[in-house]
Amino acid sequence: MRLYRTGEVAKKLGVSTMTVRRWIRAGKIKAYQIGKEFRIPESEVLRLLEGKIPDKVVIYARVSSRDQKEDLERQVEYLKNYCSTKGYQVTKTLTDISSGLNENRKGLKELFKLVESGETTKVIITCRDRLTRFGFKYLEQYFNSHGVEIEVLFDDEDKTPEKELVEDLLAIVTSFAGKLYGMRSHRKKRLVEAVKNALRDG
Repeated sequence: MRLYRTGEVAKKLGVSTMTVRRWIRAGKIKAYQIGKEFRIPESEVLRLLEGKIPDKVVIYARVSSRDQKEDLERQVEYLKNYCSTKGYQVTKTLTDISSGLNENRKGLKELFKLVESGETTKVIITCRDRLTRFGFKYLEQYFNSHGVEIEVLFDDEDKTPEKELVEDLLAIVTSFAGKLYGMRSHRKKRLVEAVKNALRDG
């Protein structure tokens, strides 16, 4: 009887190694423990491939302000269409209208609860900054530790460092100006525009 490592099974099933380990702990997969590692029999792998355990997919979308509400709706629609073409079963759609610097977002808080309770195995977002403006790697590592994979549709790694720096600076200015003057105030809008113009002229 052939035995597979968790990493080998993860590749065959198209999920993360953490997800396989979590399924083992939950009793969804039969496995033998050898020291600190698990080995999964070939018969179990074949069973899983035949009736593959579906991912519990959560969609997360975010825009910064209320005047971008149409953009938010388009973002959600795009994510739903993507999931449909991939055959993903969406269990929850979460949205926020808030800065990517705001850790107190209602949708983000609910997402954390779903991750921690094991109610999702995959989170789909359009770009990394939809989830957070800074510290994406830390969030990804935390989600992975709970057996949850983050799938990003558009990789922003091709951005130049200058462009990324400008976007980060604008996000910080917009967030702080909103806190000082209110998100909808004219003073906030004037300040953000002034910074944009200065960056453009510089």
